[in-house]
Amino acid sequence: MSAEMTNEKTVYERIYDAVSSIPCGRVATYGQIAALAGNRFYARAVGNALHNNPLPGIIPCHRVVNAQGRLAPGFAFGGEKRQRELLESEGVEVKNGRVDLKKYGI
Repeated sequence: MSAEMTNEKTVYERIYDAVSSIPCGRVATYGQIAALAGNRFYARAVGNALHNNPLPGIIPCHRVVNAQGRLAPGFAFGGEKRQRELLESEGVEVKNGRVDLKKYGI
C-alpha cells in the first residue's frame, strides 16, 4: 500500500517537516533531523533529502550542519559559501566553517 493510500508521510516528507521546524537563527544536526523524522539512523537519508530539496527557498536546508557544527562543503544550493551567507543573514555566527551548536543549536 502506498503512503498516499494510508495517509502516512514518506521519510523525505518527515525530514522536510523536521527541517522546516528549525527556527530562523538556529541550526540542527543531520542526526537531530533524523531523530525528529522518526529514526536516528536516517542521517544519511537526511543528507540525500536535503540535496534533493524541492523547495530550497521554503525548506531551510541551510540550517542543517554536521554533528560538529560544520557546514556542508557540498551544499546543493550554492556550496558552503552560500550556506554561510544564508546562516549569517539570520544572525548565526560561522567561524572557520563551523557553527557553535551550544549557542545556535535547537
